[in-house]
Amino acid sequence: MPRTKHFFSFATGDLVRAVVPKGKKVGTYNGRVAVRASGSFNVTTAHGTVQGINHRHVRLLQRADGCAYTLRKETGVSSRP
Repeated sequence: MPRTKHFFSFATGDLVRAVVPKGKKVGTYNGRVAVRASGSFNVTTAHGTVQGINHRHVRLLQRADGCAYTLRKETGVSSRP
């Protein structure tokens, strides 16, 4: 039986944002996802890899399309003229 490369509409290499509201891994993580059939994913951020993030906490930012994208801090708009 051939393996499946997509789980819960995510594929390995997709850029995602994971917002974990409670538990041991509480926080917000932006990075690349590595999918698992069990439904818990690995998210590789600029600071390291967070393992065991449930698919319910993950939102897609960019599909893996073969290009390498970098993550950078978002800057707000200044209210001063």
